[in-house]
Amino acid sequence: MAAIPPSQGHSPGFTPAHPPAPEGGQRTDPLDELDARLLLLLTDEPRLGVLECSRRLGVARGTVQARLDKLVARGVLGGFPPALDLAAMGYGLTAFAVLEIAQGRRAEVIDGLAAIAEVCEVHATTGQGDLFVRLVARSNADLQRVIDEMVGVTGVQRLATSIALSTPVPPRVRPLLDRLLG
Repeated sequence: MAAIPPSQGHSPGFTPAHPPAPEGGQRTDPLDELDARLLLLLTDEPRLGVLECSRRLGVARGTVQARLDKLVARGVLGGFPPALDLAAMGYGLTAFAVLEIAQGRRAEVIDGLAAIAEVCEVHATTGQGDLFVRLVARSNADLQRVIDEMVGVTGVQRLATSIALSTPVPPRVRPLLDRLLG
């Protein structure tokens, strides 16, 4: 059973305990032990429903729902996407690109990159380059096609790529949540 999304409707006059983060910033309110336990549970088994979470955590269903609502409102929990294996989908090559872009063109470049399906992530960075991009491709020839498409985005001045040979430490959050539990 898929996880039940947090409730959207609130009674008139409802004021959330933790209002959304200010524009451009993240809330830094610390997570407590129950938040960490709930997030670990959903990290391990994202398809659990609210009722099953409440059973496993030993708290009321309403408590779990309220915590999920709070975590969503604070921007801690952004959703419940499935974990996809891009290689199994035919995109066995992962690469990273550092882009140098023309001054004042960041928004335009980001829009252009977002239109390329193989671009998985874009980060604005300090240091060498302006943007750091994770992308996927089906083969080396396909990677060349994607690179050519990226170079063709208005505002991209220079691009350097590296191909990932393996991913010894995949994206993770568990150690940060474990640290909260002591």
